[in-house]
Amino acid sequence: MSFTIKKHIPNTITCFNLFSGAIAVSFAFEGNLLFATLFIFLSAVFDFLDGFLARLLGAYSELGKQLDSLADLVSFGLAPSVIVFSLFKEFPYPEAMFDYAFLFPYTGFFIVVFSALRLAKFNIDESQTTSFRGLPTPANAILIGGIALSQFSFWTIPVVGLYLLLALVCVSCFLLVSPLPMFSLKMKGFSIANNKVQYTFLLLSLVLLVAFFFFGFALSICLYILMSVVLAIKNRLSNKKDLHI
Repeated sequence: MSFTIKKHIPNTITCFNLFSGAIAVSFAFEGNLLFATLFIFLSAVFDFLDGFLARLLGAYSELGKQLDSLADLVSFGLAPSVIVFSLFKEFPYPEAMFDYAFLFPYTGFFIVVFSALRLAKFNIDESQTTSFRGLPTPANAILIGGIALSQFSFWTIPVVGLYLLLALVCVSCFLLVSPLPMFSLKMKGFSIANNKVQYTFLLLSLVLLVAFFFFGFALSICLYILMSVVLAIKNRLSNKKDLHI
């Protein structure tokens, strides 16, 4: 296979990511959160495949890097923003909030703003190759989609659901641009010894998905964040110990 053909394969997959993300946005605006989230999940699959194929084929390019970020901004920035927008629209606001209730849905679009900041920082930070700083946009989108589909009864409680959703927006935006080191799911081969963290996460995530279905996706991202925090603390303590030796 010629290099010219090979270099376009990952970019084609990235375009599928973008196309799927655009469909997710359309469904989210219609209030169809199930299909919106399913297309976000499909975008995440394409996002994994384009990176995997780029590494496998040695088909890295600056065009691919920029295209990937633009696709991610739609699929994992705009799409979850519109999901939150739609969730706010469905709230039974208490009468005391009627005068300014129309403002709440637009807070969801802070997510796409902070996603853009996250992606821009990633593009100029050469150190984020084997790990990340801040929550990756696909993980953030899966977190929001999983929570949106959990359909817990507290979402319909006027004040409680409202403040929980506002808290979700704030936490989401913070995690996207936080300096917290997050481990990468990129495998170093397939041996368990070299990928203990990745295999542990995948196994526990599978258990969560089987046990909680859609909400399991959100819980798996919470697990990812928790494991990243534990690893960051462990590495910091290890570095301090080495300095004192």
